[in-house]
Amino acid sequence: MKILIIRRDNIGDLLCTTPLLAALRQTYADAWIGVLANAYNAPVLDGNPDVDEVFRYRKAKHRQKNESRLAIWWETVRLLMRLRRRKLDIVLCASPGASRLARFLAPRRCLESDRSGPGHEVEITFRLASALGIDLRPGPLVLQPEPMRAQTLKEDYGIPNDGGTIALHLSARKPRQRWPSERFEELVYCLLHSGLCRRVLLFWAPGGADDPYHPGDDAIALRLQKSLAHLPLHAIKTQKLADLIAGLSLADAVICSDGGAMHIAAALGKPIVCLFGNSDPTRWHPWGVPYELLRKESHTVADIAVAEVLDAYRRLRQRLQSGSFAFRAP
Repeated sequence: MKILIIRRDNIGDLLCTTPLLAALRQTYADAWIGVLANAYNAPVLDGNPDVDEVFRYRKAKHRQKNESRLAIWWETVRLLMRLRRRKLDIVLCASPGASRLARFLAPRRCLESDRSGPGHEVEITFRLASALGIDLRPGPLVLQPEPMRAQTLKEDYGIPNDGGTIALHLSARKPRQRWPSERFEELVYCLLHSGLCRRVLLFWAPGGADDPYHPGDDAIALRLQKSLAHLPLHAIKTQKLADLIAGLSLADAVICSDGGAMHIAAALGKPIVCLFGNSDPTRWHPWGVPYELLRKESHTVADIAVAEVLDAYRRLRQRLQSGSFAFRAP
């Protein structure tokens, strides 16, 4: 049997699809299972044991500066034709609005996820398993960091296994999910001077803020590095998604806004303090890990105070010290 899953949106969306992939593999052990993703989110499936092949297309907005939209579209058409020639048995549309694309692939059967009801994105996507008659509950997110890449970062930055490492991620795609850089600076001071951690790992979306294709927060990260140079702060620039995954795997806990980095941290089993703005916490909260979620009535992350983040991290530590948090399906 040949099964293809289409998930062509963001990093977190694709990670929230990995419990479905695991259920498909458990049910159809001998099937060929492929995923149509995009070049931006596909790296989170590298090493995934439930997937046989990942097909990556590039969105026009992610093209190189010297490439035309027409060249990108033609590249995508050729990829779709390759998939059509596979003579697929089942195509599962995990992304909203992917049914037209699925029909072009001419599978024997096409199913689109039912997004009419409430629930977490993992549960919404997992309804495709129920549509196939699979009687399982969604498990944890699945993500495989590269061991050698993680070991190299660990050695380069001198990160010991002493339980004292917190990771912060500066960046957020949505404006109302962004926390001001001066709050991050204050938070680093407070975390280290209060003894809540021994070192901080700093991550961000690489690139300049004015890059029309890949805007990033290099300038903010550089400012923080300079102002906090006397503290045990390790600024880790991650040019590739695999670097971010490997870097976050070295942390004992993560503090960040809702977004791709938060879901990566959850897939790595990290406890999280997450800052939510105008996204839905019920649908997008960290899946399968202990977390503390902060959200103001204004639905703007900038309105969250440093003291509130510190209190949330203290609560998270107390919960971790009080018992086991092995994953339990809802």
